[in-house]
Amino acid sequence: MPSLPSLVLFVFLLLVIGCTSRPFYPLPSGDIGSRKPLQTFRPYNIAHRGSNGELPEETNPAYMRAIEEGADFIETDVLSSKDGVLICFHDVTLDNTTDIANHKKFADRKRTYEVQGENMTGFFTVDFTLEELKSLRVKQRCHFRDQQFNGKFQIITFEEFITIALDAHRVVGIYPEIKNPVFINQHVKWSHGKRFEDKFVETLQKYGYKGSYLSKDWLRQPVFIQSFAPTSLVYISNKTDLPKILLIDDVTVPTQDTNQSYWEITSDKYLDYIKQYVVGIGPWKDTVVPAVKNYMITPTDLVTRAHTHNLQVHPYTFRNEFPFLHFNFSQDPYMEYDYWLNEIGIDGLFTDFTGSLHRFQEWTSDHQHDDDDDNITASKILHKIALLLSSYK
Repeated sequence: MPSLPSLVLFVFLLLVIGCTSRPFYPLPSGDIGSRKPLQTFRPYNIAHRGSNGELPEETNPAYMRAIEEGADFIETDVLSSKDGVLICFHDVTLDNTTDIANHKKFADRKRTYEVQGENMTGFFTVDFTLEELKSLRVKQRCHFRDQQFNGKFQIITFEEFITIALDAHRVVGIYPEIKNPVFINQHVKWSHGKRFEDKFVETLQKYGYKGSYLSKDWLRQPVFIQSFAPTSLVYISNKTDLPKILLIDDVTVPTQDTNQSYWEITSDKYLDYIKQYVVGIGPWKDTVVPAVKNYMITPTDLVTRAHTHNLQVHPYTFRNEFPFLHFNFSQDPYMEYDYWLNEIGIDGLFTDFTGSLHRFQEWTSDHQHDDDDDNITASKILHKIALLLSSYK
């Protein structure tokens, strides 16, 4: 007859197996339906260019880190190479975030082009093939951030970015931007008269992205398509019903392709028009709550009016560091999150520090996940078993 400690140990093993609900054989990989779903009960944590507060932006490791830290969506900017391959990169020039200056063989590629009405000089992505772009290495944009990873990572393609999300252990959404479409369409030509926006949508469709906001298809593979260019969003609305977000720049910056003012595109009349094509807006946060001498002043009514038009609001960009935190928050990013999420009432936000936002939401959320309940129950049972075992020592 087995001893009591042996019996307790046996029961312990059964409980561990039962509480974790995991079989001894491996689960199949790649099945989207078996992954933990996207949370939709609280504002979205959008990893701006990945976890770029810690790692160089728009790189595989930056996106992997953001997923590990709890991002709901990983955000990227989409541009094109000379040979028409869509890449993940923010600037139309390579100068600020790559080691292009160290590649002497490319010294004659420097050009001056007009971008959004201004002349810009540098090394442009549209003058390099994908193979050439892959020979470069990325570096941290901000000098006050960790520089130890400079020169270690490549530029990635839009398709590589998508696979990072699809390979995650849970459902992770993507949030790609149609970046500088007027400029890209001027300098890159695709066959059969296709344009940048066509290639963008075709890539999403190739990987199974489809469905309107919160539909069954969308929840399996969530995506928001964003752009500062209204005509691009209107154009692709005839090609996909995926949800779209109109990005809104500073009050001094007109739209890229229609030359509309900030005041025009945030008017009630325009919000009523654009809601036919988009599910929300993505304004720069200082246009929602203006700041004077680094102190925030009275909030505007943009969020309230957007919500009246049934539009979500996903402002950008939240950063934890001194140059970006207004004095109102005493250099505390958690105070900033609390203000925007609970007082202003936004529906999601772009952050360079995914982990800090995730921790804040986990600590302050009233919602209890089923997984969390299971873990709490298992922990309590294991604690009781440990007490039982200790009495037989």
